[in-house]
Amino acid sequence: MNQFAMRRATAADAEALVAFNADVLRHQDAAEPDQRTAAWTRDLAEGGHPRFAVSDFLVVEDTGTGDIVSSVCLIPQTWSYGGIEFAVGNPELVGTRADQRGHGLVRQQFAEIHRWSAARGDLALAIDGIPWFYRQFGYEMALALRNGCTVDSARVPPLSRDVPEEFRVRPAVDADVAFIAGTYATGAARYLVSGCRDGVAWRYELSGRNAASMYLAQLRVIETRDGQAVGCVVHTSWLHGSVLWVVACELMPGIVWDTVIPAVLRYLRATGDQYAARDRNGRCERIGFWFGTEHPMSGAMRPLVPQPDPPYAWYMRVPDVPRFLRHVTPVLDRRLAASALAEYTGELHLSFYRDGVRLGFQRGRVTDVTSWRQPFELNGVERLQPTTAPRAGAMFPDLTFLQLLFGYRSLDELEHAFADCLVRTDEARTLLLALFPKQPSNVWPVL
Repeated sequence: MNQFAMRRATAADAEALVAFNADVLRHQDAAEPDQRTAAWTRDLAEGGHPRFAVSDFLVVEDTGTGDIVSSVCLIPQTWSYGGIEFAVGNPELVGTRADQRGHGLVRQQFAEIHRWSAARGDLALAIDGIPWFYRQFGYEMALALRNGCTVDSARVPPLSRDVPEEFRVRPAVDADVAFIAGTYATGAARYLVSGCRDGVAWRYELSGRNAASMYLAQLRVIETRDGQAVGCVVHTSWLHGSVLWVVACELMPGIVWDTVIPAVLRYLRATGDQYAARDRNGRCERIGFWFGTEHPMSGAMRPLVPQPDPPYAWYMRVPDVPRFLRHVTPVLDRRLAASALAEYTGELHLSFYRDGVRLGFQRGRVTDVTSWRQPFELNGVERLQPTTAPRAGAMFPDLTFLQLLFGYRSLDELEHAFADCLVRTDEARTLLLALFPKQPSNVWPVL
């Protein structure tokens, strides 16, 4: 890196970072720098984000010109796994100037932010990134991202003539933050993995972002005609192509979704049409929902013939799998208690081929989790035959175990996709099915 110098950013780098990210991270084939990326970068670099400082940017500069040629940042997050909170580092705004690619600059920066993450105590890292690229740095696509559906806006049922709307949707104000936070948290409990948001994070979404930021969201309260709040809805601030995307929608416990959703859909259709007229970019043809097909709103929309939207995936990195498993042991204990192995005592050895993990159980509870590696000196080749030798109960190639850990794929799906994903014994299979079922997740990060 003699030609380049890597360092943490300072306040003096703010404008250069804004210009750099807008230029390098523009939309595919776009002729001009992306101003929404510029505005988002400005929020981060100028201290708007509640948990981020400009020094959380890493920059690589050309030592001859002083120009930024590559940059990465690490945004702190708190996520939940089955109700257990854990710290996550979220790499973002990863880019290198086109004429300086191929020097390994991103690799070196990721090595550095992984050190930052470890020092902060993060149990995992996650990034929404371009296909394949982050596998190079120890990441696996292992968690559903933007999983949902869309509906044709023309199918939204109109309000019957002379019939007043039972529910209305209005802009949220600061006094609504506690209600929105509580309602959202209740809904998040249906997911295995979700993002955690305190009042500070909600106020940032409500009024802290630059008006042009690509992550500016519109927070709305759903209420009855007499002003009683019954839920919340969050959507984007412009159309993506011809689609208005809904990021979140939750109702208070006891409120019937079928009675409320028609009014919400009419609001969304009208808002999409307003955005289309404002921005002069056609019309709002569809309304999209980014919170998974398991969401209760999906059932209420079934008469509208929702179309699945192909999901993407979070890249996940778990530097210390035994440590993560120890942290979420209460979740594993609950799962085991609800299974046929509620009183199980024994061990489960999992091989990741280069390393692995051992889980010990006493009377249906996880008592210890340690790093483990199958001994090198075992006699004979692996044929999955019965044995008294200390062989693994199951084997997962590369980082595929993360897909099981985060409920992204079932054990059967992994075995089907990877011929070297192998389960040695019926006991190991029963334990894995109980401990790591496939489950929906929905993470909306604070970016």
